[in-house]
Amino acid sequence: MELIPAIDILDGKVVRLHKGDYDTATIYADDPVACAKRFCDAGARRLHVVDLDGARDGKPVNAATIRAIVKSTQLAVQVGGGIRNHDTAARWFDAGVERVVLGTSAVKAPAFVEELCKARPLAVVVAIDARHGEVAVEGWKEGSGMLTADLAQRADAWGAAAILFTAIERDGTREGPDVVATAALQAQLRATVIASGGIGSLDDLRALAKANVRAAVCGRALYSGAFTLDEAYEVLRTC
Repeated sequence: MELIPAIDILDGKVVRLHKGDYDTATIYADDPVACAKRFCDAGARRLHVVDLDGARDGKPVNAATIRAIVKSTQLAVQVGGGIRNHDTAARWFDAGVERVVLGTSAVKAPAFVEELCKARPLAVVVAIDARHGEVAVEGWKEGSGMLTADLAQRADAWGAAAILFTAIERDGTREGPDVVATAALQAQLRATVIASGGIGSLDDLRALAKANVRAAVCGRALYSGAFTLDEAYEVLRTC
């Protein structure tokens, strides 16, 4: 299983939210670029970056910082937050980003996401942020009325490279990922399902790997010292 460290940027700082609530942001670092370099030095190959301001405002806000991460590391960066049209996606690709992560657009502008998946089949991750089985949009502030499984099947048919599945009620809690739901989703799809939300221990990583989940994103557990990337990679090598 691939473990992908995450950097969520809000007001230019590295933060983690609790269950998607912007009012609960915990600041972990003032310099996202330095944080990315540390992950790179620790052996990470890919980095998940979320522009939280962009997700909330509907357009990229922390673009300069994210471009600096791309230029300053050898990490394969995937970026989400505020990507709502072809021009914005193209600017990220031109900046050297490997994959864009599209959430709200997959619900509100599906034709755009489908076209991008077909044009760049290895470069689109569809984010499914679910609250009790319902897909949330606009930085997790709104319900969409769409079920997780329905959007996942649609994105898989479009040819998305991966599905980022976040259980919002677990995000930032370190209470454990939704292993059963994530594994069930992976069993139905061609695309790689990336688990997100709730990882708090090395045992959580073992459980995901043993359930045949192919990838996972982790943030708060790494920042809080629950385990290091070195420890995580060692565990995953033996699973």
